[in-house]
Amino acid sequence: MLSGMISEGDEPRRELFLRDDLEDVDVVNAHREAFLVVRDSVETAHLDAYSDAPWPREVVPAYERALSMAERHVAGGVRSAKGDPGMGIEIDVRDDAQFGVLLALAPYTIHTEGWRGGQEIFSASDTGTALWIAVTARQEARLMSRLSALGVPEAAFTGEPRGRRGLFARRSRRRTRAVTG
Repeated sequence: MLSGMISEGDEPRRELFLRDDLEDVDVVNAHREAFLVVRDSVETAHLDAYSDAPWPREVVPAYERALSMAERHVAGGVRSAKGDPGMGIEIDVRDDAQFGVLLALAPYTIHTEGWRGGQEIFSASDTGTALWIAVTARQEARLMSRLSALGVPEAAFTGEPRGRRGLFARRSRRRTRAVTG
């Protein structure tokens, strides 16, 4: 299998990384559209309700909902009361309201990730500066079409991680070797 490719069953997935030279609005749109495109591939997702910058005013309601979800998880015994309530908040991607929280906060959070089985499908971190997704050819085409319709540069994603994403890039290559090698 080619480097930069991982597979789920018989359907190969290509790793895409968000470029770092985009306008803020394009970063937000890229996160949103990427998550919408891979939503059906994700079984579990987690979100950290923390940011390295103040939450933009327009996402504060989603931030408050995320904290409320975490409180309900603690009250329901799903999460330990001893843990940090803002870390690793479980998102039910099938629930439109919870998925909306993910869409709103992902471009600003310190970390969110989505998985299917033992395979990571997306990871966003560093307050919007790092986004990695694993897409099928059809998902990639759909993503590029959606981004184009919004005026986001067609080269918003690249198949190569940025140099300053050291740990992020190493983790991605390790995952690829483990799956393909």
